[in-house]
Amino acid sequence: MGTEASPPCANCERLQTQVDAQAAAIAQLQDTVALLQTQLAAARKNSDTSSKPPSSDIVKPPKPEPPPGQEKRSIGGQPGHPAHFREQMPPEMLTSPPHDYVVDICPHCGHGMRPAGDEIRVTQQIDIPVVPVLIEEHRSHPSWCDHCCKVHYAPLPASVEGGGLVGPRLTTLIAYLKGACHGSFSTVRKFLRDVVQVKISRSQLHNVLDKVSTALNEPYQELLLDLPRQAFLNVDETGHRRQGERWWTWCFRASLYTLFKIDPTRSGDVLLEVLGKEFDGVLGCDYFSAYRRYMRECGVLLQFCLAHLIRDVKFLTTLPDQRQVAYGERLREALRRLFSVIHRRTQLDEKAFAQQLAAAQADVLTCGTTDVSAGRHSQNLAKRLSKHGESYFRFVTTPGVEPTNNLAEQAIRFVVIDRLVTQGTRSEKGDRWCERIWTVIASCAQQGRSVFDYLYEAVQAYFHKEKGPTLLPT
Repeated sequence: MGTEASPPCANCERLQTQVDAQAAAIAQLQDTVALLQTQLAAARKNSDTSSKPPSSDIVKPPKPEPPPGQEKRSIGGQPGHPAHFREQMPPEMLTSPPHDYVVDICPHCGHGMRPAGDEIRVTQQIDIPVVPVLIEEHRSHPSWCDHCCKVHYAPLPASVEGGGLVGPRLTTLIAYLKGACHGSFSTVRKFLRDVVQVKISRSQLHNVLDKVSTALNEPYQELLLDLPRQAFLNVDETGHRRQGERWWTWCFRASLYTLFKIDPTRSGDVLLEVLGKEFDGVLGCDYFSAYRRYMRECGVLLQFCLAHLIRDVKFLTTLPDQRQVAYGERLREALRRLFSVIHRRTQLDEKAFAQQLAAAQADVLTCGTTDVSAGRHSQNLAKRLSKHGESYFRFVTTPGVEPTNNLAEQAIRFVVIDRLVTQGTRSEKGDRWCERIWTVIASCAQQGRSVFDYLYEAVQAYFHKEKGPTLLPT
Protein backbone atom coordinates (compact mmCIF):
# COMPACT_ATOMS: atom_id res chain seq x y z
CA MET A 1 0.00 0.00 0.00
CA GLY A 2 1.73 3.23 -1.16
CA THR A 3 2.03 6.48 0.80
CA GLU A 4 -0.67 8.98 0.19
CA ALA A 5 0.49 12.13 -1.65
CA SER A 6 0.15 15.50 0.02
CA PRO A 7 -2.69 17.67 -1.16
CA PRO A 8 -1.62 20.11 -3.92
CA CYS A 9 -2.64 23.15 -1.87
CA ALA A 10 -0.36 22.06 0.99
CA ASN A 11 2.64 21.80 -1.38
CA CYS A 12 1.88 25.23 -2.78
CA GLU A 13 1.74 26.76 0.67
CA ARG A 14 5.01 25.10 1.69
CA LEU A 15 6.77 26.25 -1.48
CA GLN A 16 5.34 29.75 -1.13
CA THR A 17 6.64 29.92 2.44
CA GLN A 18 10.12 28.94 1.23
CA VAL A 19 10.00 31.51 -1.56
CA ASP A 20 8.89 34.24 0.83
CA ALA A 21 11.68 33.35 3.26
CA GLN A 22 14.25 33.40 0.45
CA ALA A 23 12.91 36.69 -0.87
CA ALA A 24 13.15 38.21 2.60
CA ALA A 25 16.70 36.92 2.95
CA ILE A 26 17.64 38.32 -0.46
CA ALA A 27 16.08 41.70 0.41
CA GLN A 28 18.00 41.76 3.69
CA LEU A 29 21.24 40.90 1.87
CA GLN A 30 20.58 43.61 -0.71
CA ASP A 31 20.05 46.16 2.05
CA THR A 32 23.26 45.00 3.71
CA VAL A 33 25.18 45.27 0.43
CA ALA A 34 23.78 48.77 -0.20
CA LEU A 35 24.75 49.83 3.32
CA LEU A 36 28.27 48.41 2.90
CA GLN A 37 28.65 50.11 -0.48
CA THR A 38 27.59 53.43 1.04
CA GLN A 39 30.04 52.97 3.91
CA LEU A 40 32.76 52.04 1.40
CA ALA A 41 32.05 55.18 -0.64
CA ALA A 42 32.29 57.27 2.54
CA ALA A 43 35.56 55.55 3.49
CA ARG A 44 36.96 56.26 0.04
CA LYS A 45 36.31 59.99 0.29
CA ASN A 46 39.27 62.02 -0.88
CA SER A 47 40.06 65.64 -1.65
CA ASP A 48 37.84 65.47 -4.75
CA THR A 49 34.70 64.29 -2.97
CA SER A 50 35.05 65.92 0.47
CA SER A 51 36.76 68.75 2.32
CA LYS A 52 39.71 66.52 3.17
CA PRO A 53 43.08 68.05 2.22
CA PRO A 54 44.96 66.61 -0.78
CA SER A 55 47.67 65.35 1.58
CA SER A 56 45.16 62.88 3.02
CA ASP A 57 44.92 61.04 -0.30
CA ILE A 58 47.04 58.04 0.60
CA VAL A 59 46.98 56.57 -2.91
CA LYS A 60 47.48 59.16 -5.61
CA PRO A 61 45.81 58.45 -8.96
CA PRO A 62 48.24 57.91 -11.86
CA LYS A 63 48.96 60.83 -14.13
CA PRO A 64 46.81 60.84 -17.26
CA GLU A 65 48.39 59.59 -20.46
CA PRO A 66 49.22 62.21 -23.12
CA PRO A 67 46.73 62.71 -25.97
CA PRO A 68 47.06 60.38 -28.96
CA GLY A 69 49.97 61.35 -31.17
CA GLN A 70 51.71 63.35 -28.43
CA GLU A 71 54.79 61.99 -26.74
CA LYS A 72 55.15 61.80 -22.99
CA ARG A 73 56.49 65.05 -21.63
CA SER A 74 60.11 64.86 -20.53
CA ILE A 75 61.55 66.62 -17.50
CA GLY A 76 63.30 69.97 -17.77
CA GLY A 77 62.87 72.69 -20.37
CA GLN A 78 60.43 71.95 -23.17
CA PRO A 79 61.26 72.36 -26.88
CA GLY A 80 60.09 75.68 -28.23
CA HIS A 81 59.91 77.40 -24.83
CA PRO A 82 62.10 80.53 -24.46
CA ALA A 83 65.20 80.06 -22.33
CA HIS A 84 65.48 81.95 -19.03
CA PHE A 85 68.82 83.15 -17.65
CA ARG A 86 69.69 84.90 -14.41
CA GLU A 87 70.36 88.60 -14.90
CA GLN A 88 73.82 89.88 -14.02
CA MET A 89 74.03 92.01 -10.88
CA PRO A 90 74.86 95.69 -11.53
CA PRO A 91 78.42 96.94 -10.88
CA GLU A 92 77.37 98.95 -7.80
CA MET A 93 76.46 95.71 -6.03
CA LEU A 94 79.95 94.22 -6.40
CA THR A 95 81.86 94.22 -3.12
CA SER A 96 85.30 94.17 -4.82
CA PRO A 97 86.77 95.10 -8.21
CA PRO A 98 86.29 92.48 -10.95
CA HIS A 99 88.94 89.76 -11.20
CA ASP A 100 90.38 89.47 -14.72
CA TYR A 101 91.96 86.32 -16.11
CA VAL A 102 94.00 86.29 -19.35
CA VAL A 103 95.51 83.34 -21.23
CA ASP A 104 99.06 84.19 -22.44
CA ILE A 105 100.13 80.75 -23.72
CA CYS A 106 97.93 78.55 -25.91
CA PRO A 107 96.92 75.46 -23.91
CA HIS A 108 97.01 73.32 -27.11
CA CYS A 109 100.19 74.26 -29.00
CA GLY A 110 102.14 76.41 -26.52
CA HIS A 111 102.44 79.48 -28.78
CA GLY A 112 101.91 83.00 -27.46
CA MET A 113 98.45 84.54 -27.68
CA ARG A 114 97.06 88.02 -28.37
CA PRO A 115 93.72 89.56 -27.27
CA ALA A 116 90.67 88.49 -29.29
CA GLY A 117 87.75 90.69 -30.16
CA ASP A 118 85.15 88.29 -28.73
CA GLU A 119 82.88 89.18 -25.82
CA ILE A 120 84.29 88.61 -22.32
CA ARG A 121 82.75 85.67 -20.45
CA VAL A 122 81.53 86.93 -17.04
CA THR A 123 80.78 84.68 -14.06
CA GLN A 124 79.45 86.28 -10.90
CA GLN A 125 79.68 84.43 -7.60
CA ILE A 126 77.89 85.11 -4.32
CA ASP A 127 79.39 83.96 -1.03
CA ILE A 128 79.32 84.79 2.67
CA PRO A 129 82.21 85.50 5.04
CA VAL A 130 83.58 82.65 7.12
CA VAL A 131 82.20 84.13 10.37
CA PRO A 132 79.29 86.49 9.58
CA VAL A 133 79.04 87.76 13.15
CA LEU A 134 80.02 90.94 14.96
CA ILE A 135 80.96 90.70 18.63
CA GLU A 136 81.20 93.97 20.55
CA GLU A 137 81.78 94.80 24.19
CA HIS A 138 79.93 97.70 25.77
CA ARG A 139 81.24 99.01 29.08
CA SER A 140 79.14 101.10 31.43
CA HIS A 141 81.41 102.96 33.81
CA PRO A 142 80.22 103.83 37.33
CA SER A 143 80.24 107.38 38.68
CA TRP A 144 79.69 108.58 42.24
CA CYS A 145 77.29 111.41 43.03
CA ASP A 146 78.27 113.32 46.17
CA HIS A 147 74.82 114.87 46.34
CA CYS A 148 72.80 111.60 46.11
CA CYS A 149 75.51 109.50 47.69
CA LYS A 150 74.88 106.87 45.02
CA VAL A 151 76.73 105.15 42.22
CA HIS A 152 75.26 105.72 38.77
CA TYR A 153 76.25 103.73 35.68
CA ALA A 154 76.41 105.27 32.23
CA PRO A 155 73.38 104.35 30.12
CA LEU A 156 73.95 101.86 27.32
CA PRO A 157 72.56 102.27 23.78
CA ALA A 158 68.94 101.21 23.49
CA SER A 159 69.73 98.25 21.23
CA VAL A 160 72.30 96.98 23.72
CA GLU A 161 70.09 97.55 26.75
CA GLY A 162 67.09 95.90 25.10
CA GLY A 163 68.86 93.04 23.37
CA GLY A 164 71.41 92.06 25.97
CA LEU A 165 73.56 89.19 24.69
CA VAL A 166 71.78 89.01 21.32
CA GLY A 167 71.74 92.12 19.14
CA PRO A 168 68.82 93.26 16.98
CA ARG A 169 69.90 91.63 13.71
CA LEU A 170 70.75 88.29 15.31
CA THR A 171 67.46 88.50 17.23
CA THR A 172 65.67 88.96 13.90
CA LEU A 173 67.55 86.03 12.36
CA ILE A 174 66.53 83.73 15.22
CA ALA A 175 62.89 84.79 14.91
CA TYR A 176 63.01 84.29 11.14
CA LEU A 177 64.52 80.81 11.44
CA LYS A 178 62.01 79.78 14.09
CA GLY A 179 58.94 81.27 12.41
CA ALA A 180 59.36 81.53 8.64
CA CYS A 181 61.66 78.50 8.27
CA HIS A 182 59.77 76.14 10.66
CA GLY A 183 62.97 75.64 12.66
CA SER A 184 62.88 73.78 15.95
CA PHE A 185 64.91 75.07 18.89
CA SER A 186 67.46 72.32 18.27
CA THR A 187 67.74 73.21 14.59
CA VAL A 188 68.18 76.92 15.33
CA ARG A 189 70.86 76.13 17.93
CA LYS A 190 72.74 73.93 15.45
CA PHE A 191 72.60 76.62 12.78
CA LEU A 192 73.94 79.26 15.15
CA ARG A 193 76.65 76.94 16.40
CA ASP A 194 77.83 75.60 13.03
CA VAL A 195 77.23 78.56 10.69
CA VAL A 196 77.26 81.68 12.84
CA GLN A 197 79.71 80.06 15.31
CA VAL A 198 77.82 81.30 18.35
CA LYS A 199 76.54 79.03 21.11
CA ILE A 200 73.19 80.08 22.59
CA SER A 201 71.25 78.02 25.12
CA ARG A 202 67.68 76.91 24.62
CA SER A 203 66.48 79.17 27.45
CA GLN A 204 68.21 82.15 25.82
CA LEU A 205 66.41 81.36 22.56
CA HIS A 206 63.12 81.38 24.48
CA ASN A 207 64.00 84.81 25.90
CA VAL A 208 64.81 86.12 22.41
CA LEU A 209 61.50 84.91 20.98
CA ASP A 210 59.61 86.40 23.94
CA LYS A 211 61.09 89.80 23.07
CA VAL A 212 60.11 89.45 19.40
CA SER A 213 56.62 88.28 20.37
CA THR A 214 56.21 91.36 22.58
CA ALA A 215 57.47 93.56 19.74
CA LEU A 216 54.77 92.12 17.45
CA ASN A 217 51.93 92.50 19.93
CA GLU A 218 50.97 96.08 19.07
CA PRO A 219 50.84 95.52 15.26
CA TYR A 220 48.85 92.33 15.90
CA GLN A 221 46.34 94.16 18.08
CA GLU A 222 45.95 96.80 15.36
CA LEU A 223 44.85 94.13 12.91
CA LEU A 224 42.56 92.55 15.51
CA LEU A 225 40.76 95.87 15.97
CA ASP A 226 40.56 96.46 12.23
CA LEU A 227 39.02 93.07 11.33
CA PRO A 228 35.38 93.98 12.13
CA ARG A 229 35.62 96.93 9.74
CA GLN A 230 36.48 94.80 6.72
CA ALA A 231 33.91 94.47 3.93
CA PHE A 232 34.98 90.93 3.02
CA LEU A 233 36.65 88.26 5.12
CA ASN A 234 37.49 84.63 4.45
CA VAL A 235 37.69 82.43 7.55
CA ASP A 236 38.90 78.90 8.14
CA GLU A 237 40.15 76.86 11.09
CA THR A 238 42.39 73.86 11.66
CA GLY A 239 43.34 71.66 14.59
CA HIS A 240 46.21 72.74 16.84
CA ARG A 241 47.94 70.59 19.48
CA ARG A 242 48.84 72.13 22.84
CA GLN A 243 50.36 69.77 25.38
CA GLY A 244 48.44 66.90 23.82
CA GLU A 245 45.09 68.72 23.93
CA ARG A 246 43.05 69.73 20.90
CA TRP A 247 43.09 73.46 20.27
CA TRP A 248 42.15 75.39 17.14
CA THR A 249 43.96 77.85 14.92
CA TRP A 250 41.58 80.31 13.27
CA CYS A 251 42.53 82.17 10.09
CA PHE A 252 40.94 85.52 9.18
CA ARG A 253 42.01 86.63 5.72
CA ALA A 254 41.28 90.18 4.61
CA SER A 255 42.19 91.67 1.24
CA LEU A 256 45.66 92.88 2.31
CA TYR A 257 46.43 91.10 5.56
CA THR A 258 45.80 87.83 7.39
CA LEU A 259 45.34 87.31 11.13
CA PHE A 260 45.68 84.01 13.01
CA LYS A 261 44.20 83.31 16.42
CA ILE A 262 44.70 80.20 18.56
CA ASP A 263 41.75 79.29 20.76
CA PRO A 264 40.68 76.25 22.82
CA THR A 265 37.27 76.14 21.09
CA ARG A 266 35.96 75.76 17.56
CA SER A 267 32.60 77.32 18.37
CA GLY A 268 30.95 80.51 17.19
CA ASP A 269 32.15 82.20 20.38
CA VAL A 270 35.46 82.87 18.63
CA LEU A 271 33.67 84.73 15.83
CA LEU A 272 31.69 86.74 18.37
CA GLU A 273 34.87 87.62 20.25
CA VAL A 274 36.92 88.60 17.20
CA LEU A 275 34.30 90.16 14.91
CA GLY A 276 31.56 91.07 17.37
CA LYS A 277 27.80 91.13 16.85
CA GLU A 278 27.84 94.18 14.60
CA PHE A 279 30.05 92.81 11.82
CA ASP A 280 28.62 94.30 8.62
CA GLY A 281 30.74 92.58 5.98
CA VAL A 282 30.44 89.29 4.09
CA LEU A 283 32.09 86.22 5.58
CA GLY A 284 33.46 83.58 3.21
CA CYS A 285 33.57 80.18 4.91
CA ASP A 286 32.62 76.52 4.72
CA TYR A 287 29.35 75.01 6.00
CA PHE A 288 30.63 74.39 9.53
CA SER A 289 28.03 74.91 12.27
CA ALA A 290 29.94 77.75 13.99
CA TYR A 291 29.44 80.01 10.97
CA ARG A 292 25.75 79.11 10.66
CA ARG A 293 25.29 79.95 14.34
CA TYR A 294 27.02 83.30 13.80
CA MET A 295 24.71 84.00 10.86
CA ARG A 296 21.64 82.94 12.83
CA GLU A 297 22.39 84.95 15.98
CA CYS A 298 23.86 88.09 14.43
CA GLY A 299 22.32 88.26 10.96
CA VAL A 300 25.74 88.17 9.28
CA LEU A 301 25.89 87.60 5.52
CA LEU A 302 27.83 84.46 4.56
CA GLN A 303 29.28 83.14 1.33
CA PHE A 304 29.49 79.37 1.69
CA CYS A 305 32.29 77.78 -0.30
CA LEU A 306 31.10 76.52 -3.69
CA ALA A 307 34.14 74.25 -3.95
CA HIS A 308 32.96 72.36 -0.85
CA LEU A 309 29.50 72.06 -2.39
CA ILE A 310 30.96 70.62 -5.58
CA ARG A 311 32.88 68.00 -3.60
CA ASP A 312 29.71 67.01 -1.75
CA VAL A 313 27.90 66.67 -5.08
CA LYS A 314 30.74 64.56 -6.48
CA PHE A 315 30.39 62.26 -3.47
CA LEU A 316 26.75 61.61 -4.41
CA THR A 317 27.89 60.29 -7.79
CA THR A 318 30.03 57.62 -6.08
CA LEU A 319 27.14 56.09 -4.08
CA PRO A 320 25.59 52.72 -5.06
CA ASP A 321 22.06 54.14 -5.08
CA GLN A 322 21.42 55.04 -8.72
CA ARG A 323 18.70 57.51 -7.77
CA GLN A 324 21.18 59.47 -5.66
CA VAL A 325 23.72 59.21 -8.48
CA ALA A 326 21.20 60.64 -10.96
CA TYR A 327 20.36 63.49 -8.56
CA GLY A 328 24.07 64.22 -8.08
CA GLU A 329 24.75 64.19 -11.83
CA ARG A 330 21.93 66.66 -12.50
CA LEU A 331 23.19 69.00 -9.80
CA ARG A 332 26.75 68.61 -11.02
CA GLU A 333 25.77 69.61 -14.56
CA ALA A 334 23.95 72.66 -13.20
CA LEU A 335 27.11 73.68 -11.33
CA ARG A 336 29.16 73.17 -14.47
CA ARG A 337 26.87 75.57 -16.32
CA LEU A 338 27.25 78.07 -13.48
CA PHE A 339 31.04 78.02 -13.60
CA SER A 340 30.94 78.17 -17.38
CA VAL A 341 29.24 81.54 -17.02
CA ILE A 342 31.79 82.65 -14.41
CA HIS A 343 34.68 81.73 -16.71
CA ARG A 344 33.15 83.78 -19.53
CA ARG A 345 33.10 86.89 -17.34
CA THR A 346 35.54 88.84 -19.52
CA GLN A 347 33.67 87.93 -22.72
CA LEU A 348 30.31 89.35 -21.61
CA ASP A 349 29.11 92.85 -20.84
CA GLU A 350 27.90 93.64 -17.33
CA LYS A 351 24.20 93.23 -18.09
CA ALA A 352 24.54 89.93 -19.97
CA PHE A 353 26.87 88.51 -17.34
CA ALA A 354 24.48 89.42 -14.51
CA GLN A 355 21.50 87.90 -16.34
CA GLN A 356 23.26 84.64 -17.21
CA LEU A 357 24.73 84.35 -13.72
CA ALA A 358 21.31 84.83 -12.10
CA ALA A 359 19.77 82.24 -14.44
CA ALA A 360 22.54 79.75 -13.67
CA GLN A 361 22.05 80.34 -9.93
CA ALA A 362 18.32 79.67 -10.20
CA ASP A 363 19.06 76.53 -12.22
CA VAL A 364 21.34 75.16 -9.49
CA LEU A 365 18.81 75.81 -6.74
CA THR A 366 15.99 74.26 -8.81
CA CYS A 367 18.02 71.12 -9.57
CA GLY A 368 19.08 70.87 -5.92
CA THR A 369 15.62 71.14 -4.39
CA THR A 370 13.31 69.32 -6.83
CA ASP A 371 12.97 65.64 -7.73
CA VAL A 372 15.29 64.73 -4.85
CA SER A 373 16.21 61.11 -4.19
CA ALA A 374 15.02 59.58 -0.92
CA GLY A 375 18.61 58.75 0.08
CA ARG A 376 19.97 60.33 3.25
CA HIS A 377 22.88 62.15 1.59
CA SER A 378 20.66 63.59 -1.15
CA GLN A 379 18.03 64.71 1.34
CA ASN A 380 20.64 66.43 3.52
CA LEU A 381 22.06 68.32 0.55
CA ALA A 382 18.60 69.33 -0.63
CA LYS A 383 17.69 70.65 2.82
CA ARG A 384 20.92 72.61 2.90
CA LEU A 385 20.22 74.25 -0.47
CA SER A 386 16.60 74.91 0.48
CA LYS A 387 17.56 76.59 3.75
CA HIS A 388 20.84 78.31 2.88
CA GLY A 389 20.92 78.26 -0.91
CA GLU A 390 21.17 82.04 -1.19
CA SER A 391 24.32 82.02 0.92
CA TYR A 392 26.08 79.96 -1.74
CA PHE A 393 25.48 82.73 -4.28
CA ARG A 394 26.23 85.89 -2.32
CA PHE A 395 29.01 86.61 -4.84
CA VAL A 396 26.35 87.08 -7.54
CA THR A 397 24.87 90.17 -5.90
CA THR A 398 27.92 91.42 -3.99
CA PRO A 399 30.91 92.38 -6.19
CA GLY A 400 34.27 91.52 -4.65
CA VAL A 401 33.08 88.38 -2.85
CA GLU A 402 34.84 85.17 -3.89
CA PRO A 403 32.62 82.13 -4.64
CA THR A 404 35.03 79.80 -2.83
CA ASN A 405 36.98 79.88 0.43
CA ASN A 406 40.29 79.12 -1.30
CA LEU A 407 41.95 82.30 -0.01
CA ALA A 408 41.67 81.28 3.64
CA GLU A 409 42.56 77.65 2.88
CA GLN A 410 45.71 78.74 1.05
CA ALA A 411 46.71 81.08 3.89
CA ILE A 412 46.26 78.36 6.52
CA ARG A 413 48.38 75.85 4.61
CA PHE A 414 51.56 77.37 6.03
CA VAL A 415 50.20 76.85 9.54
CA VAL A 416 49.42 73.20 8.83
CA ILE A 417 52.99 72.63 7.67
CA ASP A 418 54.41 74.42 10.70
CA ARG A 419 52.15 72.39 13.01
CA LEU A 420 53.42 69.13 11.50
CA VAL A 421 57.05 70.19 11.90
CA THR A 422 56.90 71.76 15.37
CA GLN A 423 54.18 69.55 16.91
CA GLY A 424 52.15 72.53 18.15
CA THR A 425 52.69 74.68 21.24
CA ARG A 426 53.07 74.09 24.97
CA SER A 427 52.04 77.30 26.71
CA GLU A 428 50.22 80.61 26.51
CA LYS A 429 53.45 82.30 25.39
CA GLY A 430 53.85 79.75 22.63
CA ASP A 431 50.31 80.42 21.39
CA ARG A 432 50.88 84.16 21.27
CA TRP A 433 54.22 83.76 19.49
CA CYS A 434 52.75 81.48 16.83
CA GLU A 435 49.68 83.55 16.05
CA ARG A 436 51.73 86.75 15.83
CA ILE A 437 54.59 85.43 13.70
CA TRP A 438 52.16 83.58 11.39
CA THR A 439 50.21 86.83 11.01
CA VAL A 440 53.38 88.71 10.08
CA ILE A 441 54.48 86.08 7.55
CA ALA A 442 51.10 85.87 5.80
CA SER A 443 50.47 89.63 5.81
CA CYS A 444 53.92 90.48 4.47
CA ALA A 445 53.42 87.96 1.67
CA GLN A 446 50.12 89.65 0.71
CA GLN A 447 51.70 93.10 0.78
CA GLY A 448 54.92 92.13 -1.01
CA ARG A 449 57.08 93.01 1.99
CA SER A 450 60.18 91.28 3.26
CA VAL A 451 59.42 89.30 6.43
CA PHE A 452 63.00 89.69 7.66
CA ASP A 453 63.04 93.47 7.09
CA TYR A 454 59.70 93.86 8.88
CA LEU A 455 60.87 91.82 11.87
CA TYR A 456 64.08 93.84 12.05
CA GLU A 457 62.12 97.10 12.10
CA ALA A 458 59.83 95.73 14.81
CA VAL A 459 62.77 94.55 16.95
CA GLN A 460 64.60 97.87 16.58
CA ALA A 461 61.46 99.79 17.54
CA TYR A 462 60.94 97.56 20.58
CA PHE A 463 64.53 97.97 21.76
CA HIS A 464 64.22 101.75 21.40
CA LYS A 465 60.79 101.74 23.12
CA GLU A 466 59.15 103.16 20.00
CA LYS A 467 55.96 102.31 18.15
CA GLY A 468 56.47 99.29 15.92
CA PRO A 469 55.81 99.22 12.17
CA THR A 470 52.18 98.67 11.28
CA LEU A 471 50.86 95.72 9.32
CA LEU A 472 47.83 97.67 8.14
CA PRO A 473 47.94 98.39 4.42
CA THR A 474 48.90 101.99 3.66
